Amino acid sequence: MKAIVISIGDELLIGQTINTNAAWIGQELSKLGGSVIEGLTISDQAEKIIETVEYAINRADVVLITGGLGPTKDDITKHTLARFFNTELEIHKPTLEKITNYFTSRNRPMLESNIQQAALPKNCTILPNNYGTAAGMWFEKENRIVISLPGVPYEMKGIMTEEVFPLFKQRFQLNSLYHKTILTQGIGESFLAEQISDWENKVRSEGFGLAYLPSPGLVKLRLSSPNGEIDKQKIEEYLSEIQLLLPEAVFGFENDTLPQIIGKLLKDRNLKIGTVESCTSGLLANQIVSVSGASEYFEGSLLTYSYDIKESLLDIKKETLLTNGAVSEIIAQEMALGGLKKLGVDVCISTTGIAGPLGGTEDKPVGLVWIGLATKNQVKAKRFQFGDNRERNIQMTVLSALNWLRYELQNS
Repeated sequence: MKAIVISIGDELLIGQTINTNAAWIGQELSKLGGSVIEGLTISDQAEKIIETVEYAINRADVVLITGGLGPTKDDITKHTLARFFNTELEIHKPTLEKITNYFTSRNRPMLESNIQQAALPKNCTILPNNYGTAAGMWFEKENRIVISLPGVPYEMKGIMTEEVFPLFKQRFQLNSLYHKTILTQGIGESFLAEQISDWENKVRSEGFGLAYLPSPGLVKLRLSSPNGEIDKQKIEEYLSEIQLLLPEAVFGFENDTLPQIIGKLLKDRNLKIGTVESCTSGLLANQIVSVSGASEYFEGSLLTYSYDIKESLLDIKKETLLTNGAVSEIIAQEMALGGLKKLGVDVCISTTGIAGPLGGTEDKPVGLVWIGLATKNQVKAKRFQFGDNRERNIQMTVLSALNWLRYELQNS
């Protein structure tokens, strides 16, 4: 099954909204055994919608459209599709009932524009929306399928999961692929490829696929089998092998996140944690508490940006700061130790660095970061050298701190 995804919305074209829908559709269709052969993003203009649907319907088995199904005047997708498929709109009573119940349950008035959301093309199959007011639509023309869905991500995902995917399975003979995603941190794509070269050759020689998916501070490896879950056990063996190869880099699989993994490790060990942050300004703490239930193990954070605050809050001697500078091994250690004492925790992690673009010197260039880690038994510090982009340096500092903490906790 070949699909083309059409994303409608000026907000997507000007970068006001990131198009996560197309990415999700591509991922989920590949799991079913289908493939997205093209993704198109277009403006909210009737003629452009018709032109693009005409183009796509001649090249794919399925055309998936997202966006333009709301109650406002700029939401023109269903009117345009009714014109394309030479049909009229009529009130679809089950959809109207759903919309009425939606507003009644929230004690909100229902406007005429909301009622008109139940006006749907006569010749399509209606796809119920259990998460909002805009129903999906399934059209057919010359054995090709055109599906129109709301652009709100959780509504689109709900209709796809509950309505569209089951219909695809009935309609097409799909050979489901089996994917497993390996998550790595702190190792660049080319260096990673070199480190796992023998393992990768083995994987490929046995008929499995491997794709590198890099992003700042992270590289995902997507391991796939064309035989579906028949090869599940073999893939699990591969995962065990790469964990042994790169224990410091491989932190999880699929949808794992470092804050989730760290939270579980801290809870399992009955440990309390805090952070002391300079260059990350609270973003490290923000990541740790992004997990529900973080109050069970997170005590607090100290933001110590200036020398004076490092002295007054952490009892670091001015002489030590002046001699070594704030971005140094000893200050990272002193920050972590000071936080351990002041916050009364079992583990404290600190960050100090030159995020840039100003402030670098020959000895301490922009992107230099020291991360400290203190427990009741020891204190360590680790040096990192990132690039010259401030935002990316801060992001990579947070990721590196979390992954180092994960590794230390797993091996403590």
